[in-house]
Amino acid sequence: MNYSKNVDFSARLTAQAEAKKALLESFKPKPAVTETNFVSREERKAAEREAVRAARLAEKEASVEHRAKKAEQARLAAVAAEQAALEAKRNERKDRKSLEKMDAQARRAARLSAYSRPSSASSSSQEA
Repeated sequence: MNYSKNVDFSARLTAQAEAKKALLESFKPKPAVTETNFVSREERKAAEREAVRAARLAEKEASVEHRAKKAEQARLAAVAAEQAALEAKRNERKDRKSLEKMDAQARRAARLSAYSRPSSASSSSQEA
């Protein structure tokens, strides 16, 4: 029995080395299961930035398109107002010309009636 307790120095050193190895093994990181669809933080952040850029670009394009539509509507309204003003001017001129023509015709008729002979009186005197 004394023999089993009597261990030489080299055996104690090997036992110590094995114990130290076992202790160090417990501190080593265990092999973890890696995710197959792993996306790094940088890639995720880059994707988020790109999404924000795309959203801002779409918003900017929509704003530019909206401003262009408003400008086109304003231009069309100005053209319509100009056309309406021209049409009103033309109608006013037509009315004025027609009134002048009617006035001239009335003056001509009055002038001619002053020089004309009464046709009913002359025809009755010729028949008798």
